[in-house]
Amino acid sequence: MVHTKNHVTSVPDLHSVSWDTFDKLAVGAGGTSTGSLLRSADRSRRLLLLSGLVSLAEADEDVTGPLASAETAWDLLVRAEETKPDALERVIAHPYTGSWAGYTTRLIEQGLTGECPLWVHYGYLHTLAAAAAIHAGLEFAILVPVWDDIVVLPTLGAARLAEGGGFTTAEVRGEAGSFTISGERSQATPGTAAWSPLREFRFEAEGRVLALRLDDLDPHRGLYHPIPPGRLTDDEAATWRNLLGEAWRLIVEHLPEYAEILPAGLTSIVPNPAVPFRLPSASTGEAFGSAVIAGPEAEEPATLAAALVHEFQHIRLGGLLQLARLHDDDRTQRLYAPWREDPRPLGGLVHGVYAFFGVSAFWRALSRAHPEDRLAAFEFAHWRAQTWQTLESIRNDAALTDAGRRFLDELAAVFGPWQTEPGTPEAVHWAEKLAADHYAGWRLRHIRPEPDVTADLAQAWLRGELCPGVAPSDRLDTVSDGEWANARADLIRVRLRRDGERRLSQVWSQVPGALEGDHLLIAGLDDEARTAYRSVLDQDPEHAAALIGLGLSLPSGPATRALLSTPELVRAVHRMLRAAGKAPAIDELAGWIGEAQA
Repeated sequence: MVHTKNHVTSVPDLHSVSWDTFDKLAVGAGGTSTGSLLRSADRSRRLLLLSGLVSLAEADEDVTGPLASAETAWDLLVRAEETKPDALERVIAHPYTGSWAGYTTRLIEQGLTGECPLWVHYGYLHTLAAAAAIHAGLEFAILVPVWDDIVVLPTLGAARLAEGGGFTTAEVRGEAGSFTISGERSQATPGTAAWSPLREFRFEAEGRVLALRLDDLDPHRGLYHPIPPGRLTDDEAATWRNLLGEAWRLIVEHLPEYAEILPAGLTSIVPNPAVPFRLPSASTGEAFGSAVIAGPEAEEPATLAAALVHEFQHIRLGGLLQLARLHDDDRTQRLYAPWREDPRPLGGLVHGVYAFFGVSAFWRALSRAHPEDRLAAFEFAHWRAQTWQTLESIRNDAALTDAGRRFLDELAAVFGPWQTEPGTPEAVHWAEKLAADHYAGWRLRHIRPEPDVTADLAQAWLRGELCPGVAPSDRLDTVSDGEWANARADLIRVRLRRDGERRLSQVWSQVPGALEGDHLLIAGLDDEARTAYRSVLDQDPEHAAALIGLGLSLPSGPATRALLSTPELVRAVHRMLRAAGKAPAIDELAGWIGEAQA
């Protein structure tokens, strides 16, 4: 790996992807060989970043502060590799080695200020060297950074010292695989209360094995910047272990082609605090192998399985993007994504389409195996339609490369036929309702009607004229005009789970942002829901969720059309009429505008 005189990595292998492998990756196939290819390419990226960081420290000795030189840490990594190559690979493959290398390179090259002094950030290299040396069973000693009394050894765990907080140093001394971490006032060793080992789980289902770390310690486990440890209790960790085991069983049973490759691309889970009635997740291309997931509810292993597939798809595509360019570097936030509240660049939509293709595949398989599962049927109906619509909207985008078009075409060849597969009327109904809700909510918050058009319509209303024909505006604002609750999506999922109707009536008020009208709408009581939404709008005509809810609760017709296709125009005209002291009922105005949109 290392040329010990010049302290640079050996030239990584050049990586490429054949069209056959590329096409397989596009449709979620390819087996373990594709996983090895992607991991190998990411490994080379990390080695290049590590080499660059050593060179940066050689040019500026202040980078390492009170720690030993970068040369000392690098030489310890070399010793670990020479003694036991796998010891080095364990820390190189650690997802947050990639996150740290990218983050710290940006700090140094761009002169940025981090959460800690630069030497503390850079000192992650020294903790990597210590961890590799411990895995190799070396006799060694090296200084490492301490952040608020915490020393993290990547892949191993964390020690809590009693040094008075702040930023300081401690010595890690090892021999034959055992080690001690010593500060000026305190020390920690494995097996004592001061040491928290990294939790590692092994799951097996039908002969398929998934090894996962539950990492609540590493400072670079987050998405954007270093964060302190957030240790789970033993009971919380046990809940995670049980649910991850159930989720893995579901993936093996229903998506065996994903189960074959997923263990090569997903090795670490970062537990985030639970979010009521939701299971948000995220990942970053710099931490190949890691997914950040909120704490799941005990009865939701299928939702967790879908989240694992979702983030694995992001990880897989992130690896492919190191080998193939799918689109130009267009970061303009210009496109609608039905899974996001904000406008997205093309790259975000490509990633989302690929991730939700995997999610659709999981719910499709589960709903086929369990036709009685109302939630699985809904999730498949919802995600296949929304993802397909998005794929179709970007297939001819000018920013796509030839490879990007080929990628989406291959995906579409598999995904397209799923759109005509039968779904239950209930699943299709709620999928269409949620799609209309999200799109209308996005337009209301991000599309701005032309001021002269708004004024013309307000004047026409005041004169008692028919509404003039108006083309929908495409004037996009990336700043949201109003908060976004998404409570109706949560309530739909509550209703469609086991014993959902009863549970809906019990818990709807606990759903963040839920209105009484939302509960009534999802309970199927449209007339009562309309009354409730109108009551909210009488008090606050700007209430975005109530405005869209009113459109969802109205019978099909002009008012519904206007409120769900151009709600931003209805609100803008109503706002102008209120200012003139002539405000009508919102659904009356929407019906007038909707007549011109027929």
